[in-house]
Amino acid sequence: MIAAAAVLAALGLSVSACGTGGTGARDEGPALSDSGSARDAAPATSYPAQAPATPDRVDAVRLVRADPGVSTAVKRDLKPCVGDEYPVDVSYGNLTGGSAADVVINVMTCGDAVGVGSYVYREEGDAYKNVFRAEEPPVYAEIDRGDLVITQQVYEKDDSVTYPSGEEVITYHWTATRFTERARTHNDYSKVVGGESAAPTDQ
Repeated sequence: MIAAAAVLAALGLSVSACGTGGTGARDEGPALSDSGSARDAAPATSYPAQAPATPDRVDAVRLVRADPGVSTAVKRDLKPCVGDEYPVDVSYGNLTGGSAADVVINVMTCGDAVGVGSYVYREEGDAYKNVFRAEEPPVYAEIDRGDLVITQQVYEKDDSVTYPSGEEVITYHWTATRFTERARTHNDYSKVVGGESAAPTDQ
């Protein structure tokens, strides 16, 4: 986990994604916040439910590339899939209780939409501050009822990219100045679904 936070210039262009979805592995915790276990989490802080009806759009690609906290590998591989279409998903919502919408950016691969990096940016004045980073692929971040939800697919030996063995889902809640882990769920997938399991053999 990297503890450095980068303050970046706010950008006003929207970016379309060439891949949607993307389930993925995630970091064991928010890279830019000292997360504790769910039992050690600080009491939840209530924030206004409403977020700006029409949030300011950002140039997600430029924002990620300008962030010194984003790994060199992610920046190097962040290239258009087709034309000027980049493999990024961008979500806007109220995660940190600020007056402006927070920005959640997922960077994926072009071919199979595997998440390689998930980031949360909080607007502070006329700049965006990186307040969360997860770069252990496959990873994908979503906003769920005001909380940040990170999904990580779990692969065992010989698992194909298409059929992981399971997933972990971690929920983070913003408490004052950082994200704190509130819940963690592990799900094992059936190997029968998708035709991965070999037919039983006679002994």
